Amino acid sequence: MSKIKPAKGAPYARILGVGGYRPTRVVPNEVILETIDSSDEWIRSRSGIQTRHWANDEETVAAMSIEASGKAIADAGITAEQVGAVIVSTVTHFKQTPAVATEIADKLGTNRAAAFDISAGCAGFGYGLTLAKGMIVEGSAEYVLVIGVERLSDLTDLEDRATAFLFGDGAGAVVVGPSNEPAIGPTIWGSEGDKSETIKQTVPWTDYREGEVERFPAITQEGQAVFRWAVFEMAKVAQQALDAAGIAACDLDVFIPHQANERIIDSMVKTLKLPESVTVARDVRTTGNTSAASIPLAMERLLATGEAKSGDTALVIGFGAGLVYAASVVTLP
Repeated sequence: MSKIKPAKGAPYARILGVGGYRPTRVVPNEVILETIDSSDEWIRSRSGIQTRHWANDEETVAAMSIEASGKAIADAGITAEQVGAVIVSTVTHFKQTPAVATEIADKLGTNRAAAFDISAGCAGFGYGLTLAKGMIVEGSAEYVLVIGVERLSDLTDLEDRATAFLFGDGAGAVVVGPSNEPAIGPTIWGSEGDKSETIKQTVPWTDYREGEVERFPAITQEGQAVFRWAVFEMAKVAQQALDAAGIAACDLDVFIPHQANERIIDSMVKTLKLPESVTVARDVRTTGNTSAASIPLAMERLLATGEAKSGDTALVIGFGAGLVYAASVVTLP
């Protein structure tokens, strides 16, 4: 018989607070059109995007994360010292080590919180949320800060007609803490590595360092292949998350998918047969695709505008490079 004592965590976990940060510079489609042969109408019809935010030199991955996290901590009604772990999902922190999470944890004033980064692309928020839930139920932390943050403008090829208009910058954060009732449903997550070439960095950093290529690496994708995968396969994953939580589409209040493309969002709404009463996040129109930051940013905006309210039942799903995905049903803070 094992001599290890059982964990003394909370019975369940929930999102207690949310915060977001969007860079001050707003970039309309007209700026993108300076470097690609396209039109405002084409960009809007293909993606729904009208504007996006790009960070300045001071709006670093850490700085944006700290701003968003401060709001989430205040919204949760706790102090930074109570945060036991900081999880940061990002692909645009260009220092291999140390993890940017350690800098964020320190500057926020946590009491030596566990801190680490994860790389799960546009599904990163869902991955972080699942890890946080496990920590709280297991008992290794009472409160966990989950951050999705990107400076995708640093990895955007402004001459690539297929992607130049897609990406934006920003940070979204949530505080996850104990709950006496289920408030974060089972996660349906996974990967399809055989499709990893459909969204990728153009070349490894070493190719650029060694002079094998002159252009700085950027993100590229096979648009049609990604669109088909997202529309057909991710609707199935979303339905599995509903089933796992024991929720029907008619029971939902809010749908917060990864803000990749409004056409994908519309197709998923149709496939899932969501009733008109369900509020659908469309933050992509003014924020663009911010990868790991997109779900918490969209969540924060819906709550701030009153389109969603505390206690609403929401389906969240992220999907992207890898190809990876994560979906769950949550109660909004």
